Amino acid sequence: MFLIVGLGNPGSEYEDTRHNIGFSVLDAIATNYKVYFKAGRGEFLKAEFTDGGEDILLIKPLTYMNNSGIAVIEVLEHYDELRNNRMLVVYDDFQLPLGAVRIRQAGSDGGHNGLGSIIYHLQSDEFPRLRCGIKSESMPSTRDDKVDFVLSKFTAGELPAVRTMIQKASEACMAAATGSIEQAMNRYNNTSV
Repeated sequence: MFLIVGLGNPGSEYEDTRHNIGFSVLDAIATNYKVYFKAGRGEFLKAEFTDGGEDILLIKPLTYMNNSGIAVIEVLEHYDELRNNRMLVVYDDFQLPLGAVRIRQAGSDGGHNGLGSIIYHLQSDEFPRLRCGIKSESMPSTRDDKVDFVLSKFTAGELPAVRTMIQKASEACMAAATGSIEQAMNRYNNTSV
């Protein structure tokens, strides 16, 4: 089994915001495979399907971004066959240009509170992650203003790049799940924005 966790905030007020790109990528995968999210045994929504002989589990935490690790721990405790290296966390990154997709095997949280919560609860930063670039020319320079920025919706002019990024990220997730993280990195980290 392979776990794909998309980070975001529950609630209609957060739909289609920059900070919810992880949810958007998982929604794209679910739509492509014609599966639906339902309540899991914990604070998360889940969707399951099989592709290429691999069981795939999609998870959207309902704990709000800053407590994403709580939901991830609940999932890992429920599914004994899952391990950190059989998981991919998808999230927004305002240090990457809009449209960029980057996969890493491990690393720090880079200032992302959702990723930081997962690292805290797992007591490890040794798990793969897929970063989706949300940086734009309108990004503010001060930390407080960046909070408002990540919770804002994409502009109409940004939407074509966002749609392409979501498609590319969903393909990269499936390449990692049905092949390997290394193959997905080689294929998707080298593509231009």
